[in-house]
Amino acid sequence: MKKVKIIFWVATVIIFLFEGLMPLSTLLFAPEYATAGTEPLGYPDYFAYALIICKVLGATALVIPKLHPTIKEWAYAGLTFNLIFAFISHAAVDKNIGYMAMPIVIGAILAVSYIYNRRIKVSV
Repeated sequence: MKKVKIIFWVATVIIFLFEGLMPLSTLLFAPEYATAGTEPLGYPDYFAYALIICKVLGATALVIPKLHPTIKEWAYAGLTFNLIFAFISHAAVDKNIGYMAMPIVIGAILAVSYIYNRRIKVSV
């Protein structure tokens, strides 16, 4: 059980850093770069700000241990949809394999977090 919790927390902290802390720190400390990821794809500026807020809320929901399980499920779903659509956007617009691979890698880590979260809930 200890191994399962360690794997869950390592994956979840990585997700929190990439999907929560990094976008928030960009918004707070380098706001001129807040739209750097969405602007080349043709999205309006307000979309980047809404995306940052949703990513921070979703990633934060994953690291709160006593949060209602339904809220965590929605957070996992929202972050998954974000990563799927990021991959599709990069595949359709810039076709850069590096930009397309990043959402897949983060999505795989998110999947590990989700799977091990379920294992923890089943064994309790």
